[in-house]
Amino acid sequence: MARIRIAGRFLSIGLLTALVAASPIRAQESATSPAATSELRDFVERYASDRAALLRRWDVPYSAERRDRFRAFYRDWGERLDRIEFAGLGAEGRIDHVLMRNELRYRIELLDREERLAIEMDAFLPFVKTIIDFEGRRRDREPVEAAEAAASLAELPERIERAKDEIERRRADGPEEVSRIVALRAANALSELETRLERWYEHYAGYDPTFTWWNEEPYATATSALEAYRGYLREELVGAKEGEEEPIVGDPIGADGMRADLAHEMIVYTPEELIEIAEREYAWCEARMIEASRELGYGDDWLAALEHVKTLHRDPGEQPQMIRELADEAVRFVTEHDLVTVPALADEIWRIEMMSPERQKVAPFFLGGEVIQVSFPTDAMEHADKLMSMRGNNEHFSRAVVHHELIPGHHLQGFMTERYNAHRRVFSTPFWGEGWALYWEMLLWDLDFPRSPEDRVGMLFWRMHRTARIIFSLSFHLGRMTPDEAIDFLVERVGHERANAEAEVRRSFNGTYSPLYQVAYMIGGLQIRRLHEELVGSGQMTNRAFHDAILRGGRMPIEMVRARLLEEPPSEDFRPAWRFYEDPARGSTSGGGR
Repeated sequence: MARIRIAGRFLSIGLLTALVAASPIRAQESATSPAATSELRDFVERYASDRAALLRRWDVPYSAERRDRFRAFYRDWGERLDRIEFAGLGAEGRIDHVLMRNELRYRIELLDREERLAIEMDAFLPFVKTIIDFEGRRRDREPVEAAEAAASLAELPERIERAKDEIERRRADGPEEVSRIVALRAANALSELETRLERWYEHYAGYDPTFTWWNEEPYATATSALEAYRGYLREELVGAKEGEEEPIVGDPIGADGMRADLAHEMIVYTPEELIEIAEREYAWCEARMIEASRELGYGDDWLAALEHVKTLHRDPGEQPQMIRELADEAVRFVTEHDLVTVPALADEIWRIEMMSPERQKVAPFFLGGEVIQVSFPTDAMEHADKLMSMRGNNEHFSRAVVHHELIPGHHLQGFMTERYNAHRRVFSTPFWGEGWALYWEMLLWDLDFPRSPEDRVGMLFWRMHRTARIIFSLSFHLGRMTPDEAIDFLVERVGHERANAEAEVRRSFNGTYSPLYQVAYMIGGLQIRRLHEELVGSGQMTNRAFHDAILRGGRMPIEMVRARLLEEPPSEDFRPAWRFYEDPARGSTSGGGR
């Protein structure tokens, strides 16, 4: 008989169904109740723990064996999920069932995508299976054959040279024959594999005298050849010259990748429709920016007003004190307006850290959570960089960032989701994470949080910035905009300092963030805003109940948040259908702050 582990016990499907049927209070608990729980909590937590364990074991990138193991893992968990009777689950359990199905489907799609990327790199890295197999056998606890390993290492330099010769032959046929994007991907993968080779060697060297006798010299020669080849890929093919800033290349996922990622995020809009939404939101922001510009005496030249606001920064050394003042102000505001519960401990524990100059190259503004990381000049920076950093982190820009990063934004999110439905962190999405923080920028605007036209310029700058992120990131992944064009776009359409624009684009395309991450800020915010109109605007919930319910529900795509708060549990064959941004021309609200 099939058995499923629920709440720490192994239950038969029949018994599980009977227990759920006999517990109407649990099934009918409101989503706004802190006591609302999911019957699949333990199921999801076990999946997350098992997956994390496998990721630690199978950690060699682009390994075919790794992909095969994870495909089997996800299919096995899909079969386990199939054995749970959906009809017997309460509302929270049904949500988790749908989220698990979505998670497993997407993970397999990502493996398929990785396989396609690996195939594209074969011409650049035809020799890497040797390294992958070394580490794989070590991880399998198999004894090493020292002489055989030495022979394989000794062959690597020649194989690397043949790969280089073949690339040069293709380059001679025409530069379009060698992809700069794939070359960068290969160089990054090779860097990871060099680390694995070093780990493999150091596991045996010295501990096994026979191994060292055979392998010391072949290993040194092979690693030198690998390092030189990686330098060749980066310098000759990518254009990353020694001592110079690395060019921004990126790795677009294309239209098919966009569709898969949007489906996983439960977004029914096409990339083209999302770009159109962003253009509409930008137009709204620009109109408000012109209004603030006129108040400041700059007429319709809002870029001039923006330049004025950039000069209103604190002096060197004073930025941490400003952060504290702005954080306290935000907490007072949301508390006095009874917008969300702010636990005293959450307000007590957040901290400030200054960001290193190197880190500021990819994060020119603040980063946040329990620790807010602050960008501001250090005495070691070049003078022009100091000025740009102060201008880009002026007081009025910062006033719209601090609450985004701390309370009621990311810090409060993290604090609450560690305490309520923490199992749902496996379903985490930037549309929930970044969308929540951006949504608060919208709501506080509506509640007259900005005190002056300078404050409004600061808030509008960031809002325009988030619309621009949608446009340039989607356009890049669809092959319609280059990184250089994205930088120009941020400077010309949003008013970024060029160095900050370069850092923003580098951050977007250097592989640290998922392809939809930059889209998620504004689109996730618009989703929550629309849901706020449905529930708070209609009088069905108070602001505080609405916001607390989202935080207590845990991390998930916003369409599932909507199903939870509307108390409309999804069906087993759920398909995303929510069109949250309606056409203003038809008389509907767009959710864009109008």
